[in-house]
Amino acid sequence: MRPAFFWSATRETNPGTPSAHLSGMIASKKIDELYDLIEGIETAMFTTRRPTGQLVSRPMATQDRIEGADLWFVTNAETHKLDELALDPHVNCSYYNNRTHEWVSVSGLARVSKNRARIRQLYKENWKAWFGDEGGDHDAGPNDPRIALILVEAELATYMKVNKSRPIILFETLKGIVTRSRPSVGEIQEVTGAELMD
Repeated sequence: MRPAFFWSATRETNPGTPSAHLSGMIASKKIDELYDLIEGIETAMFTTRRPTGQLVSRPMATQDRIEGADLWFVTNAETHKLDELALDPHVNCSYYNNRTHEWVSVSGLARVSKNRARIRQLYKENWKAWFGDEGGDHDAGPNDPRIALILVEAELATYMKVNKSRPIILFETLKGIVTRSRPSVGEIQEVTGAELMD
């Protein structure tokens, strides 16, 4: 099953406008690459802003894709991050694949949902590992009032796709050290707000 990520992989373009069609194809390719990059990376570093203005990141598991969210996460409703989101909903979710050296950075707006029907619909047994059974209503089950959802609407995504084998990447890195030049290991792409709205 494909992990949660954002946007439909297909784009509607105006067939009468060649440049719009080409632009749509390029945007669609970028989105396909984003899906490929996020697949297999279960954990995002989820960054919020504290009331003091400082940024703080913590690891959070990306959940399976659902309608109405580009990215979504399960959280404890009693954590400080919800207070931070109430003050400033702007977040960043970053992913890094240590094996391929590919990465994704997603900036967007987060909203918190405590919709019990939606939580019961999406509930998974493995969530119990993160909440623990404290007895009574706090049993880490689907009706536990501590469980909340964070839904992220993406505004901008930046990523690097590597199309080279590991030996070539190693060679490029060593070559960069010897020649004192930046190694060419991948191409950085950006999916803009306008492309996200298509």
